[in-house]
Amino acid sequence: MRLIKIFGLISLAAALAACSNNRSTPTTYNQNLVGGNSEERELNDPNRSTIWDVFDTGKNEQVTNVNRYLWSASLDVLNFLPVQEVDPFTGVIVTGYGKPPGGGRSYRATVHISDPALAARSLSVSLLTSGGAPVSAATTRAVEDAILSRARQLRIADNKL
Repeated sequence: MRLIKIFGLISLAAALAACSNNRSTPTTYNQNLVGGNSEERELNDPNRSTIWDVFDTGKNEQVTNVNRYLWSASLDVLNFLPVQEVDPFTGVIVTGYGKPPGGGRSYRATVHISDPALAARSLSVSLLTSGGAPVSAATTRAVEDAILSRARQLRIADNKL
């Protein structure tokens, strides 16, 4: 009888330890990266600790490598295009076809933000016309410049607060 109780306690302890691996993975918060609302930031605060931190190995953190100013600026500049897919962890925004204000052609854009730095090397824009033909390099460059300018404006506005 005593052996059954000991075996039961060991099984219960093993089951409880196994449950700690099923909780959601925290995401590291960085103010320059795309993030959630203030409640999510509070939950992902690196200084916050819980009883479950004893079992945490620290290997399960996901960090987004997307500059939040470039992300917001891309959505602002291309707001006339319907958004089809977004992935803030890989930095990809895919839009559907839409006409710019005052324009006659429909365009589709794919934006890739590859670096957390607010720099031109971090941004890649691909534009297609409704016929599937690529847009001229000058037009693509103008869109990239507009996104970078808007990102700088957002950053300056953020620093004034």
